[in-house]
Amino acid sequence: MTTHSSGRGSRRPRGGGSRRRGDDRPYRQKTSTAKAPVKKSLWDKFLDFFTNGSPPIARAPQEPRTNGSHASDSPRANSPRKPESVEVTTPRLYVGNLSFEATESDLFELFNGVGQVQNAEVVTYKHNQRSKGFAFVQMQTVEEAQRAVQELHDKDFLGRKLLVSGAKSSEHHSAS
Repeated sequence: MTTHSSGRGSRRPRGGGSRRRGDDRPYRQKTSTAKAPVKKSLWDKFLDFFTNGSPPIARAPQEPRTNGSHASDSPRANSPRKPESVEVTTPRLYVGNLSFEATESDLFELFNGVGQVQNAEVVTYKHNQRSKGFAFVQMQTVEEAQRAVQELHDKDFLGRKLLVSGAKSSEHHSAS
């Protein structure tokens, strides 16, 4: 009977077995005193390409922005932003922090207790018609709108404190 081998030496250890010389001393590689060049990562090569091999420039710390700052610029990026209070100059009101279960008829009834309401519109997502949590209410006069802000701002409605203020006009909204 003949045995067949795979062509590899069956007596040689695989991987990293210790090799020994004939005099039974462990095999050691020669170490050179010169260091091998450090292999650059892909990111380092990318930066070298765009910076022509010069080291990155250290930036001075920036002062916090006060006007037009973004949430990521502030030290506490996850804190909720403070809603800005808009002066009531038109009969159109912004109603924020609205319960997701609130309907236009609920708002119509609530604001009708203060003055005559022309229109109440809950803003919803297009794809599932779920409320975004805010609405716009159109009162009959500017005086009724101002009275509605005084009476209904910070009032509990369906488990949440309402935020009622004047709505930004379309030219004010597009400018900011």
